[in-house]
Amino acid sequence: MSVPIDKHECRDEHLTPPSHHTLTLAGELLRALSAPVRIAIVLQLRESERCVHELVGALGVTQPLISQHLRVLKSAGVVRGERSGREVLYRLADDHLAHIVVDAIAHVQEG
Repeated sequence: MSVPIDKHECRDEHLTPPSHHTLTLAGELLRALSAPVRIAIVLQLRESERCVHELVGALGVTQPLISQHLRVLKSAGVVRGERSGREVLYRLADDHLAHIVVDAIAHVQEG
């Protein structure tokens, strides 16, 4: 069910347009979230922090593939890794990132 949006509700007359640099960084963030496996990783990390082997088990993909996607997410600032003994525990950098993914999924499922 879609809710009609008044075009004036979305506009904040006092909002300064984002800089080109900000728009570039936002584009890089969205690119980092564009792969289905990376979206699945974000959904897993939304629940709790995970190490690579837990993500491999949960998503059913290989360890090298998970590691590759985690590198992309980490370089984009989506996830953070913290060493715990021999493992690295990954978590989302902040909750905004999970909202982006959850909202995108909800949008697709509405259609």
